[in-house]
Amino acid sequence: MKVLTIGSMNIDHVYSVDHIVQPGETLTTGSMNIYLGGKGINQSMAVAKAGAEVYHSGMIGKDGTLFLEACKEYGVNSDYIRKINEKTGHTIIQVDKNAQNCILLYGGANQCLTEEFVDEVLSHFEKDDILLLQNEVNLLPYIIDKAYEMGMQIALNPSPFDDKLHACDLSKISIFLLNEIEGGQITGETEPAAILDKLQELYPEARIVLTLGKDGAVYAHKDERYEQPIFKVQAVDTTAAGDTFTGYFLAGLIDGMAVPDILRMSAKASSIAVTRPGAVQSIPYRSEVEEALK
Repeated sequence: MKVLTIGSMNIDHVYSVDHIVQPGETLTTGSMNIYLGGKGINQSMAVAKAGAEVYHSGMIGKDGTLFLEACKEYGVNSDYIRKINEKTGHTIIQVDKNAQNCILLYGGANQCLTEEFVDEVLSHFEKDDILLLQNEVNLLPYIIDKAYEMGMQIALNPSPFDDKLHACDLSKISIFLLNEIEGGQITGETEPAAILDKLQELYPEARIVLTLGKDGAVYAHKDERYEQPIFKVQAVDTTAAGDTFTGYFLAGLIDGMAVPDILRMSAKASSIAVTRPGAVQSIPYRSEVEEALK
């Protein structure tokens, strides 16, 4: 079973600040670093570092060659990444002294997918392979429909949540990986238990992983429900926490692990990631996670 991510690649400009800048405020930054990021590539890297076979697909500009080098370094197949005449997507990220962040996103090449490109990429995959999606590329409804016709398992992280998601047939999603804010936006509920209940009512066949920040994560599938607390650490940068959890969760499913063990591994991997700056670089390898769990 293979994982295909059709997803974003962003060059992250990360600024350390005392607090998140307010409207009308000019704020001096403590430092600025440039990292490779984007929810799509973060999650592909997490799947790879967790030990599963993953292919990344998407668009970059001439300024995005570093992504090809990083894929080679971290074990992500980059055969389906295309260079086009458009700027690579980028973000401006503020990280405050409490390790909270806010993100300004420019889509760039991530918004230049074509139906022909999607068809060509999907033709290399088969029934039951996992397609991992986020909402940082265009054509999401088309991609979901085509993958569903093929019988692929579709895993969706509906982030960032916006009106484009309303055009998607979410009944075709096999696995939802989302936080409580996104869960609330889909369901209209505010309490985690109510969010899970409503998601299961709307999508009764789907596996649902709901992350709850400091309150850990919960999993629901039909009659199964499991809770996973966080591993408490001193956070430095929470940018890739959710993406790390997503990648490790899918790798655990592919390995046939029991769900409670998958959740524990994913939570530990996320706890390691937040102690390090950046996105791709912060995601730990499976061996690190297993050693930390001993």
